[in-house]
Amino acid sequence: MTVISALNSEAFAVFGQRVIWSDMVGNSLGLAALALGWRRSMLTWPAQLLSGLVLIAAYASAHLGGGVGKQLVVIVVAGWGWSQWQRGRPAGGAVTVTFATWTQRGRLVAGTAVGTLAVGGIFTAFPSLSWSPWADAYIFVGTLAAMFAQARGWVEFWFAWLAVDVVGVPLAFNSGLPFSGLVYIVYFVLVIVGMYAWWMQTRTPQPQVGTAIEGASA
Repeated sequence: MTVISALNSEAFAVFGQRVIWSDMVGNSLGLAALALGWRRSMLTWPAQLLSGLVLIAAYASAHLGGGVGKQLVVIVVAGWGWSQWQRGRPAGGAVTVTFATWTQRGRLVAGTAVGTLAVGGIFTAFPSLSWSPWADAYIFVGTLAAMFAQARGWVEFWFAWLAVDVVGVPLAFNSGLPFSGLVYIVYFVLVIVGMYAWWMQTRTPQPQVGTAIEGASA
């Protein structure tokens, strides 16, 4: 038995839904990464990297090319995000968080829209890549936008995750990944808590160290 087939074997079944190991383990690591991000811990990035590695197997089993691509992006961005936080935090302290400027917000939204159209167009042209091209493309690009905002230390990171969750929950259930769907619901709760924590952090004077993490209070 290969590693991929072992990861995609059944862990348990509940209410007629088959839960596979890769779906359960990968999303549990994703939850841990989100909670660590809320705490502004550097460990959020290795947790995201490990989550991405495991979830590649889950999304491949569900024939969601965007999901696989998303996890590859998660792995790459996790390394970049770690370096951004490492350079942008005070020595021995937590990373500084801010609101993005209106210009940065506009670029983030525009980039997400253009990216979704581009990736959705590719999935539509090659149906074998994804059975749900536009939702899959939206989640793929939305996740990239959220992780980019997180790496820059922007509070908008949490809003981006909320936007991804709205589409991610039904897509996960319809793709035969019920654990992912349930985890997206838990994500929603953690995102609300994390958003509040980061928002309040922007109201506390913080030293601006380095140039890697930028932004201005809204």
